[in-house]
Amino acid sequence: MKWEKFYMKYIALLRGINVGGKNKVPMVQLKQCFTKAGFQNVVTYINSGNVIFDAQAQDQIMLAEKCRVILEEEFKFPIDLALIDEESMREALEHAPAWWGEDPEAKHNALFVIHPATAADIVAEVGATKPEYEQVFAYGPVIFWSAQLKTFSRTRWSKIVGTKTYKSVTIRNANTTKKMLELTLSD
Repeated sequence: MKWEKFYMKYIALLRGINVGGKNKVPMVQLKQCFTKAGFQNVVTYINSGNVIFDAQAQDQIMLAEKCRVILEEEFKFPIDLALIDEESMREALEHAPAWWGEDPEAKHNALFVIHPATAADIVAEVGATKPEYEQVFAYGPVIFWSAQLKTFSRTRWSKIVGTKTYKSVTIRNANTTKKMLELTLSD
């Protein structure tokens, strides 16, 4: 009896591309790169480097490394990424706190942790939140963060830009995060 390979849907969230005219990665070329590597049903979403694709179920650390290799071969510079499967993304969003993504006067981000870091590592490195300005909650490889726009610059988490910790995450806003899960379900 011939067994079919089991495929899963994954989301690759590229870090540090198409920012300020640096590390340019056209989405058409990104999609072609993943398709050429043998991934199925490849879809990109907006210019920040979000790739949804099907691949044979496998160890996510090894799959993320394969993605890094094919990206560097294609674009000629290293690109780090967070990789999350559809089920883990859905579960994280189902456990997102009620305050995340709701208040129009606040900024709502999801920080996706890049292996080998963990959400616990990142939270510990950043330190205690300033509850009068921000809210933070981690679930799996995702850290949910909200901060009022008027006091955003006073938050502890807004100050991670440029730090060692910042290099261990890639950030998407709430709308992008929710849309990516929606796109995994649209096949």
